[in-house]
Amino acid sequence: MSDPDKPELIEDGVRKTNEPVSSAVAAPEATTRRHEPHEPARTHLPEKLFEARKTVHNRRIDGPFRRFKWFVMLVTLAIYYGTPWIRWDRGPYAPDQAVLVDLANRRFYMFGIEIWPQEFYFVAGLLIMAGVGLFIITSAVGRAWCGYACPQTVWTDLFQHVDRFVDGDRFARQKLDAAPWGPNKIARRALKWTIYLVIGFWTGGAWIMYFADAPTLVHDFWRGEAAPAAYITVAILTLTTVTLGGFMREQVCIYMCPWPRIQTAMMDEKSLLVTYKDWRGEPRGSVKKAERNPGMVGDCIDCTMCVQVCPTGIDIRDGPQIGCITCALCIDACDRVMAEVGRPRGLIDYATLEDCEAEANGAKPRPAWRALLRPRTIAYTLIWGSIGLAMLFALGNRSRTDLSVAPDRNPPFMLMSDGSVRNSYTLSLRNMATRPRPMEVAIEGLPGAVMWSDTMSRAQAARMIRITVPADSTQTMRAYVVAPADTAATSFAFSLTALGEERETDRTETNFDAPQASQ
Repeated sequence: MSDPDKPELIEDGVRKTNEPVSSAVAAPEATTRRHEPHEPARTHLPEKLFEARKTVHNRRIDGPFRRFKWFVMLVTLAIYYGTPWIRWDRGPYAPDQAVLVDLANRRFYMFGIEIWPQEFYFVAGLLIMAGVGLFIITSAVGRAWCGYACPQTVWTDLFQHVDRFVDGDRFARQKLDAAPWGPNKIARRALKWTIYLVIGFWTGGAWIMYFADAPTLVHDFWRGEAAPAAYITVAILTLTTVTLGGFMREQVCIYMCPWPRIQTAMMDEKSLLVTYKDWRGEPRGSVKKAERNPGMVGDCIDCTMCVQVCPTGIDIRDGPQIGCITCALCIDACDRVMAEVGRPRGLIDYATLEDCEAEANGAKPRPAWRALLRPRTIAYTLIWGSIGLAMLFALGNRSRTDLSVAPDRNPPFMLMSDGSVRNSYTLSLRNMATRPRPMEVAIEGLPGAVMWSDTMSRAQAARMIRITVPADSTQTMRAYVVAPADTAATSFAFSLTALGEERETDRTETNFDAPQASQ
């Protein structure tokens, strides 16, 4: 029984107690659960199970890393929005869009490269190279990908610039957030969210242009003649872009993205990180305090500029943490403050843990670029380069002619009136060139055999048939092969030769069935 002097605590229908509960007395289905010994005695239920998001209003800053972020943002956005409009002449039989994922015809075009479904290993190779490239960046400079080129970072940075354009810098935005709703706040919110929607809409619109001819799709889209999938895709991407880039921002990096939790496997004490040099900055104190107590105060004047410019709102002085995306804006801010107070730069800087320990013991700072040349990054780079060279070799030596053969199985053969044996086959002739090509299909082996197609008569049968295959397509042909009456079941081959300047060939072996094989 519960002590009447102690109020009962009920959570989700289960009575909680700080007193021991014996498993010999309490049945497994008992509605009493004891707190673990390491937990403090609970006297009240928690009012909330998670902490609400605190809006981050980062401050405008200028510096080399901020300018590099500007450069990366502009380049990546220009590539994303502009690539579908680049034209590439592939001749009259292929699309002229430089980058196109043609799902209808199962093709992937990238400038002068055309990938067919059976060549998907090229796409897989590109994805592997992207993954290994991410390993290289992470092992060398931490989450630099997250800080500069990740799509979430790029669009978040874009939306933050919209915030500054409409609402002003950090303190103006904080003041506006705290202000009650009125005409000014409503107008600013309406303008800002409208810009959000425009950015999200163009982001979704640019995405669908990679899957169809961009000018044609835009024309059909605005006339309401595009496929329903186009409108649905744009609507979904508009919503996700505005939600993730406009309202969730740092929560995506901290809670939703798995990469911060994976990256630790690729980082060690030799990896460059954005680091606060606490042995130099602590104890913190103002400039006046440092003047009154020479040698007793560190270089950090506790201005919090590093916190104010951080896009995720963390304090880098608390050490490495999952919210740091290694954008290095805190370095720009700190270097600026150090220059203003007449102290050396680098209180917050790119440094390895090894270099930090050495510098704390009195060694001179080592240039950051030296940390990049180490066995791990070299090994990753060699792997990355090897994959790229292998793909280039395979791409340069691939044949644009392909032949596949499927023999009929029912019936496997037919006896003709003159005693000869006929087998039937379905041939797929693939022409991967951007022009029609005359090709020759021939029989190799099977002495005395001849063949004809379903567009020929038996009188025209021969050991070789010439056919023109359209550009960038696969043509199916029915072939009938007749061998003399005494022919036994055996194997032979069809060969395909593309005529013209590039005499590419392909050969496929198959079986010839005869009555002897069925006995």
